[in-house]
Amino acid sequence: MVNKDQVQGAAKDIGGKIQEEVGKLVGSTEQQNKGLLNQAEGKVQQHFGNLKEVVKDIKKI
Repeated sequence: MVNKDQVQGAAKDIGGKIQEEVGKLVGSTEQQNKGLLNQAEGKVQQHFGNLKEVVKDIKKI
């Protein structure tokens, strides 16, 4: 099952990738860095969501 942290994290990661690429196109290192930060935050949130699912599965045992 997928939880909201996994979905939100994936969305933030994708948004960060887009932001990074737009920053490259317009020559803005600030936007590139913000995009990279959003990607990192999204990955952390996704992993947190994955961990929540593992804990939920363990509780079922």
